Amino acid sequence: MADLDRVLVLAGGLSPEHEVSVHSGRSVAEALRRLGVEVQVTDVDSGLLDRLAADPPQVVFPVLHGSAGEDGAIREVLELVGVPYVGARPDSCRLAYTKPAAKALLAEKGVRVPRGAALPKSAFHDLGAPALLDRLADRLGLPLFVKPDRGGSAFGATPVTSVSDLSAALVSCFAYSDSALVEEQVQGTELAIGVLDTGDGPVALPPVEIVPDGGVYDYAARYTAGRTEFFCPARLDESVVAAATEVALTAHRTLGLRDFSRTDIIVDADGEAIFLETNVAPGLTETSTFPMAAAAAGLDFAVVCRELAHQAYLRG
Repeated sequence: MADLDRVLVLAGGLSPEHEVSVHSGRSVAEALRRLGVEVQVTDVDSGLLDRLAADPPQVVFPVLHGSAGEDGAIREVLELVGVPYVGARPDSCRLAYTKPAAKALLAEKGVRVPRGAALPKSAFHDLGAPALLDRLADRLGLPLFVKPDRGGSAFGATPVTSVSDLSAALVSCFAYSDSALVEEQVQGTELAIGVLDTGDGPVALPPVEIVPDGGVYDYAARYTAGRTEFFCPARLDESVVAAATEVALTAHRTLGLRDFSRTDIIVDADGEAIFLETNVAPGLTETSTFPMAAAAAGLDFAVVCRELAHQAYLRG
């Protein structure tokens, strides 16, 4: 580990998840500094390429959430510059970030996914919104869940219990994306399952059971202390936990991810794990589930961050 002594943490960005990214970046920087690693934290702006060229870090640790951070764009830039970085490569990021594509790949592997339809904003304009809304409700049933086909932190995501609410949910969704993913709303126990690979292959961390006080794990519930109860490990039978963690591992492998990821799952009343989405840049704040799961596994978060950065450094 002595070879690693200078890391650049990328945090912030221009997505709606800017503040979450800033907090995640601060957590990673403080963790690495505790272990004696020199850390700089910077945002993505017009001066980034000049900074990388003038004083290249040994490793970049991106903790950018949302567009650019998770859609592969900034990692394409880091590949072009030739700077090692923590996390998935650009092509894998694009697969995971585009929720319908990720769902299709997991379904091909035999993983259950929610029934749904991905439709662009233009479809509602060109085909007539009322007729299309009725068809969605008839086809998928109620309740539904509407969310952007790309993005995270529950921005633009809305549960829908009646057809009359569907239009407003889509308006909210289209504020964050030009395409909406409308799915059956799966009822059950919500889990976040981190996957960590520090060189010996991907390993699932203990699942975190999520119980938001309002029943919906929205932005406020995710990032406001006290708004959500977390149970780690989850209060589920061992066989159910094993099946859910296998889904997370399957997602990590199928999407071609590396280093770490977090997969969101619903376990229904029959104990079946249903894939929702996978995040290539999990939140790393004090209320985020990935550090929580690492602690439950007996891992020191600072050591995990250093091992991930060191692994990236060795990749060159």
